Amino acid sequence: MSKKTKQFDCVVCGTCTADMLVRPVPLNIPVGAGRLFDVEPVLATTGGIVANSGIAMSRLGLRVAALSLVGHDPWGTLVRENLARENVDANHVVFHDSSPTSTTAVLIDPSGERSFAHNVGACENIDIEFLRNHLSLFASSEVLLLGYYSLLPGLDSHLAEAIEMIRSNGCRVILESGGSGGDMNFLMPALPFIDVYVPSLDEARHQTQLDDPFQIIERFRTLGAPGLVGIKLGSRGSLLSPHPGEFLEIPCLPAPGNVADTTGAGDAFLAGLITGLVREITPGNCGLLGAAAAACCVTGVGATAGLRTLEATASLAGLVMH
Repeated sequence: MSKKTKQFDCVVCGTCTADMLVRPVPLNIPVGAGRLFDVEPVLATTGGIVANSGIAMSRLGLRVAALSLVGHDPWGTLVRENLARENVDANHVVFHDSSPTSTTAVLIDPSGERSFAHNVGACENIDIEFLRNHLSLFASSEVLLLGYYSLLPGLDSHLAEAIEMIRSNGCRVILESGGSGGDMNFLMPALPFIDVYVPSLDEARHQTQLDDPFQIIERFRTLGAPGLVGIKLGSRGSLLSPHPGEFLEIPCLPAPGNVADTTGAGDAFLAGLITGLVREITPGNCGLLGAAAAACCVTGVGATAGLRTLEATASLAGLVMH
């Protein structure tokens, strides 16, 4: 199927949660048993890569479909309704018969840093058979963003097989890790089939036992990673390698407002990066668009409140998008 006839620019598959945002919570001292402390009104919203990156790409003008599992509970309805409201096709967010919706309590300190209390819920049932049952959806899309693979235990031992299967249906695969980064034994056989892989530095350290981003990327290359490989470096920006031996240092762009919450910044970066790749701009400009999306993200509470349109996001990066 050619690009012009594909229904979607990107399918986002994997972790899809209902998030409870609690702030401000001092994370540098123990909360303490029996202690009561004042917080702002607790917000209930969507989270996980399916919502975070999916909504970000939709705001940036891409045609996006979500693929995940939720429970027969109010949180599952919240997830589906929020996605649909943001023009993300939620028809493939499926209700699971017995598992609850994945949920996360996001504890946010006054500086915007956060910690997570997470229950994987229905997402633990995402496995290779679930993906196989949706091959026609992948065939209708330019790109699949799959994540957070390290929080999807049903895919662990079949990750490489699943990615190879999806790519054979004409869909490029972008993988995102999560948590501590996951088991390198599952990632290694999958790397040769991944078109884009840009984990965080902490995740990549856990995977490779290396500290230097350049050395980490070279390690992924020696294990067969053929496409765009990079490392998200937080406030230091990111390091991208479009081709073996080529490195691009992408700066962290200043936020267009006060930093309220860093939740979802990495997912927003991926959304901007993918938007650039789909629109076939240069890898460096793809990275800048990702950095701009992340900069917008941190100005709102939660992963999506601060996101902006393509024109506004590109302007922050000094880019003109058509």
